[in-house]
Amino acid sequence: MKLRGRRARFFSSVRSRLLAGLAVLLVFGLTASAAISAFLLEDYLDKRYERTLRTSADGFTEVIRRGPQTANADQLGSLLGPPMGLVAVDADNEVLLSTGSAVSAAHQVAQLSTTVPTGTIVGYDGRGGQDGLAVIRIVSPGLVVDRGPTEDVVKPAALILTINTSVDDATTGALIKRQLALVGVALLLLLGLAVLVLRLGLRPLARMARTADAIAEGHLTERLPTKRNGSEADQLAEAVNRAFGAQARAEATVRSLAADTSHELRTPLSTISGWLDLYRQGGVSGPGLETAFEHIENEVGRMRLLVEDLALLARLDAGRPVEQDALDLTALAASVVEDAQIIYPQRSITMNPAPPAPVVGEANRLQQVLRNLVGNAVQHTPAHTAVLVRLVHNPDDVQLSVIDNGPGISPQDLPRVFERFWRAEASRSRAYGGSGLGLAIVEAIVHAHHGQVHVQSEVGVGTTVTIRLPHAPRGS
Repeated sequence: MKLRGRRARFFSSVRSRLLAGLAVLLVFGLTASAAISAFLLEDYLDKRYERTLRTSADGFTEVIRRGPQTANADQLGSLLGPPMGLVAVDADNEVLLSTGSAVSAAHQVAQLSTTVPTGTIVGYDGRGGQDGLAVIRIVSPGLVVDRGPTEDVVKPAALILTINTSVDDATTGALIKRQLALVGVALLLLLGLAVLVLRLGLRPLARMARTADAIAEGHLTERLPTKRNGSEADQLAEAVNRAFGAQARAEATVRSLAADTSHELRTPLSTISGWLDLYRQGGVSGPGLETAFEHIENEVGRMRLLVEDLALLARLDAGRPVEQDALDLTALAASVVEDAQIIYPQRSITMNPAPPAPVVGEANRLQQVLRNLVGNAVQHTPAHTAVLVRLVHNPDDVQLSVIDNGPGISPQDLPRVFERFWRAEASRSRAYGGSGLGLAIVEAIVHAHHGQVHVQSEVGVGTTVTIRLPHAPRGS
C-alpha cells in the first residue's frame, strides 16, 4: 500500500510528469539521431562501394574494348587486391582464376553473378554475413590471362569484380555501439540538468502553494507573489489573485447584504413590536386601535416588498431564464408613463413619439424596470423637475432613456448606484421609503434580457438612465 501511494504521488507530481515526459523525448530523440547517423553512414559507404566497383568495371570494359589484351595474373591480383577481388570464368561459368577478396567465395560469386543482368551490382553475404561482398559481372572477349610459367593461359568469357564490405560494416556496428553509449551518458547529463531547471522553474509554483495555504488558514489579505514579467507562472498568479479578490468581494457583499437586510427589517419589526407592546399595556383602544393596525399593516407591507425584492434578485442571480415573449417596448413605456401621469398629476412626465419597438422578454419584468426608473426620477428629484422617457431605434438594439433635469448625482456616488441597499445621502434618503434595491433590480432584469444599463449624471444638470435591449428576431 505504501509503495502504491508513493507511486501515485510520483505520477501526480507535475515535476515528475515533466521529467518522465522529457526522458521519453530525450530517449526517442537521441536514439533516433543515432539511428539516422548510422543509416546515413551505411548508405554513404554502400554508395562509395558501388562507385568504386562501377569505376573499376568501366575501366576494365574500356581496356577490353580496345582489342585483344593479355594480362598477367599476378598483375591482376596486385591491381585488384583487398578489399577488391576478381573472378575469371569461362563460357560454362567455371572458375578459371580468383584473386583478392573473391578467393574464399569464388564459386558462389560466379553463380550469383548469373542471376542478374551483366553490368548490374548485386550483394553477397557469406557465412552469416561476415564476408559481405558487392559483385559486378562484365564480359571479357579477347582477354588472355597468363597464370605464370607453370600454368596454362586462360581466356575468360567474363570477369567478376568484387569488393569486400564487411570491414566497414564492422566499423558501422562499432559506431552504433559508441553512439548508444553516448546516448546513455547524454541522457543522464540532460536529465540531471532538467531536474535543476525544473526545480528553478517551478519555484514560483511552490511559493504560490505556500501563499495559498496561508490564505486557506485565514490570512485573507495574502496574495500570490507576482513579478509582472509576462511569464506563464505570473499570469497564473495574477488569475488566481483575481479569483481570490472576486471571492473576497463576494463574501463582503454577502456580509453587507445580510447586515443591510437585517437593518432594513429591524425598523418595521421595531415599529410593529412597539405598537403591540403599547396595545398589551392598554395604551391603545377605541379609534387608536384602528390607527395601530394601519401602522402595523404598513410595516408588514414594507417587509413583504423587501422580501419579494430579495427573492427576485436571488432568482435573477441564479440565472433562471425569463420568459421569451414578443413585446412592444414602446407600448410598455407608454403605459408606464400614463400610469405615472395619473399617480403624479402635478409632475411633468412625458414620452417622445416613437414607432413600435419589438423586443423579446417578460412583460411584467420589463414593466417593473420602467416603473422603477420613472419612480426613481420622480421620487428623488424636486417637484418642479421634468421627467422625459425617450425611445430610440439603433441598428442592433432599442435604446430607452429616462431623463430628468434634477440635482443629479455626485461623481463619487455614481459608481455605486447599482449596489444593493445603497442610497446617496441627498438624493436617495430613506425618507422616500425605498429599500435601496430599485436600480439593482433594474440591472439584474436588464442583464437577464441580454441587455445593458448605464447611468449618466451631472450635478446641477440632471440624470439619464439608459437601457439597451436587443431587437426581436424577425418573424418572432
